[in-house]
Amino acid sequence: MAISFLGLIVGLGLLMYMTIKGINIIIAAVLCSVVVSITGKLNLMEALTTDYMGGFTGFFASWFLTFLLGAIFGKVMEDTKSANSIADWVQRRFGAKRAVFAVVTACALMTYGGVSVFIVAFSVYPIAVSLFKSANLPHRFIPGALVFGSISFTMTSPGSPEIQNLIPTEHFGTTPTAGGWVGVVIALLIMIGGGILLGRMVQKAVDRGETFSMDHIAESASNEVAATRLETEDDPNQGVSEKGLPNIIISIIPLISVVAVLNIVAKYIPTDQAVLVALFAGIVVGWALMYKNAIGTHWKALTIGAENALNAIANTCAVVGFGAVAAKVPAFTAIVDTLTNMPGLEYAGLAMAVTTIAAITGSASGGLGIALPILAPIYQAQGLDPGAMHRISSIASGGLDSLPHNGYVVTTIRAVCKETHQRAYKPVFVLSVVVPTAALALAVILYMFFY
Repeated sequence: MAISFLGLIVGLGLLMYMTIKGINIIIAAVLCSVVVSITGKLNLMEALTTDYMGGFTGFFASWFLTFLLGAIFGKVMEDTKSANSIADWVQRRFGAKRAVFAVVTACALMTYGGVSVFIVAFSVYPIAVSLFKSANLPHRFIPGALVFGSISFTMTSPGSPEIQNLIPTEHFGTTPTAGGWVGVVIALLIMIGGGILLGRMVQKAVDRGETFSMDHIAESASNEVAATRLETEDDPNQGVSEKGLPNIIISIIPLISVVAVLNIVAKYIPTDQAVLVALFAGIVVGWALMYKNAIGTHWKALTIGAENALNAIANTCAVVGFGAVAAKVPAFTAIVDTLTNMPGLEYAGLAMAVTTIAAITGSASGGLGIALPILAPIYQAQGLDPGAMHRISSIASGGLDSLPHNGYVVTTIRAVCKETHQRAYKPVFVLSVVVPTAALALAVILYMFFY
């Protein structure tokens, strides 16, 4: 048992290290699965061909169409310039003085509307550079603002079309709005509390003499954002030019349509089917309302959307496969048994189990994909409220998932912002790990008293 625990810790640590170093997550997940399976005394070939691939293909089969339509919808929002229109509108309304909160708001609007977090990060980053440069705020806080606005409260909020709010519906028989008023309160607390902390962290850095600088970025990376900086030098309150951008109301309608259709249709058909209808509706509405900007982009959007979907779901499936192997070792079983046998603390046990598994996989959706098939039957048999279990699971998935090896965190810090974990990860950790985990604890207490 001791060796199994050690192997699980080493495997997780190695997965974090390899991901931070830029090693492909699929390769890293397979290698770490080998470590965990050997130390857990599993049959290596069975662990890889049955457990790993079972987890990989199972998640793929369940959620590929959602990833596909989500990626296409994100590409449509990008091609029709709706994403830029929303970011530009938020920038002009907030101005450089509220640069941090403008970035967070732009990300939140798009992710709650169903746009892929990766599309959001790449779309909002040029705006963030413009705003932070104008306000002379440290560049290293941009990843924190992007991550906070994209995943910390929007993806686990009631009604959200993000997959982290959809997976629990499959296991608890709930709808995306499950969890009642507690879910809304927790989302607001994360948004407000995280916003205050982010503002204070930035202000403290400024008080220490930190300023906007991109000197740490390689010359080639600096050239990639040079156009953005030149466009905004004349007017610090203008990032993306308004020329050619659709009206803000028109730009938001596809997002509203996704959320509205999802939450209406989910009352009549299973949620995993309702989200497909909602995303398809968003795509059609986006193309129809902004047909002038969409001319000639339809097949390109479908092609690139499919490629993006394959990349995104393959990365998630890789960590789900790693989690499936980890779930077979004695150490994992011991951890789950301990957490699920806490008399009077069933909601707390569910929360800790989900967030622990999300930490192991480095993925909120991957953690849910591994955790809920195991945990849902256990807690449903105890007669707990399905809505409470749904919301706790969703919030818990967004806590410890954002450790350094999380795919979106790595992409945002390294690929989008050209930063390093050493410079940029601390704000990300506070905003996407500490704040949601504290909110999770409060959610558990509220559900224990009121459900």
